[in-house]
Amino acid sequence: MLQLLYYGKGIYIVNSNIEEIKSSTRITNRLIMAVGKNKRLSKGKKGQKKRVVDPFTRKDWFDIKAPSTFENRNVGKTLVNKSTGLKSASDALKGRVVEVCLADLQGSEDHSFRKIKLRVDEVQGKNLLTNFHGMDFTTDKLRSMVRKWQTLIEANVTVKTSDDYVLRIFAIAFTRKQANQVKRHSYAQSSHIRAIRKVISEILTKEVQGSTLAQLTSKLIPEVINKEIENATKDIFPLQNIHVRKVKLLKQPKFDVGALMALHGEGSGEEKGKKVTGFKDEVLETV
Repeated sequence: MLQLLYYGKGIYIVNSNIEEIKSSTRITNRLIMAVGKNKRLSKGKKGQKKRVVDPFTRKDWFDIKAPSTFENRNVGKTLVNKSTGLKSASDALKGRVVEVCLADLQGSEDHSFRKIKLRVDEVQGKNLLTNFHGMDFTTDKLRSMVRKWQTLIEANVTVKTSDDYVLRIFAIAFTRKQANQVKRHSYAQSSHIRAIRKVISEILTKEVQGSTLAQLTSKLIPEVINKEIENATKDIFPLQNIHVRKVKLLKQPKFDVGALMALHGEGSGEEKGKKVTGFKDEVLETV
């Protein structure tokens, strides 16, 4: 027999089977459709789409400025989320490292195999002031220099600049044939390699210790150190393809805003006030 119970939220059928439900004249088709329905699992409206929000509406664009050591100071642009609450956009930008081709900074294709790393140290309005963070060679340049019938010589030193930047510098050189040489190869002996490596390390140490970071960058661009190494080692063994292939920044001093502004040509930390002379107090006769 079919029994119906009503509890306010719906009608429940007990002690029955599906054949009795179908044959019962007291239950309508609507009641049969409602059996087992869960309102909480009902789907939303058809055709309603999720709202699409463009993430770039929450971001700001900033201009990256290279130090005045380079000819082209406009590196490019970068973006960051806008300042909201305790999250500041300037804090998110400081410390970012960008990699730029030296050919773009100097406007010459002769430097296309060098990659310069710049680090964001200060935010001024929409401009990001950067400082030198490192240098490296492209992979294709390094592989193109490695050939048969010659000896590869490498040297590296860890030195501190005069403005307390700790750098690790890697140099690379290859032997070449002497004048009127008949032999096919130009292999150097172990004693020659040790002597050349010692000379390279001494020159790198001397050049770095006597220069600031900005002065060292100016020496790396025209390859002044490379020519000095070539002249100093020509009596030991003739060399070719001498390069400072990598500069790695290990430690930097405490941040100085004045030094960074001077590096960008916008002021100097050594500026002092001038003494004012010829000033006299004026006494008013009447008030």
